[in-house]
Amino acid sequence: MANVTLKGTEFHTNGELPEVGSSAPDFHLVDGKLNDMHLADYSGKKKLLNIVPSLDTPTCAISTKKFNDHAGSHADAVILVISADLPFAMERFCGAEGIENVISLSMMRSRNFAKDYGVLLTDGPLAGITARAVVVVDENDKVVYTQLVPEIADEPDYDAALAVL
Repeated sequence: MANVTLKGTEFHTNGELPEVGSSAPDFHLVDGKLNDMHLADYSGKKKLLNIVPSLDTPTCAISTKKFNDHAGSHADAVILVISADLPFAMERFCGAEGIENVISLSMMRSRNFAKDYGVLLTDGPLAGITARAVVVVDENDKVVYTQLVPEIADEPDYDAALAVL
């Protein structure tokens, strides 16, 4: 279990992020067209997983926009924004903000992604959704970078994640 804060109040996740060098856990998420998506659907590409509580919060929106701005310069990679939001809400947000370079994925059918990646919040007002984290996975599905953002209201380290990507 890891500790994170929300405006200074401590909360807990169900586990730890996957270790660098380990195989990335498979996932079952849902895209904007309600298709089931798995890690294998992005086979052969590097993957940056921008894990956010909800696109309906300022910090999540900012991080999605910033990663979207960099996504076009990485032809061999995909940037996935993963949250508990419904696919409809994620598509509406991306459309309204002109976000076209990242892929939004929802945990609407299963919380196993959050559990398997160790980011499921287990207590506090956000229990049941994710802490803020970034995981970079190489083209062979090995974890090459992780960051659990200690304060949920803070932005991730974009430069570090993008340098590894």
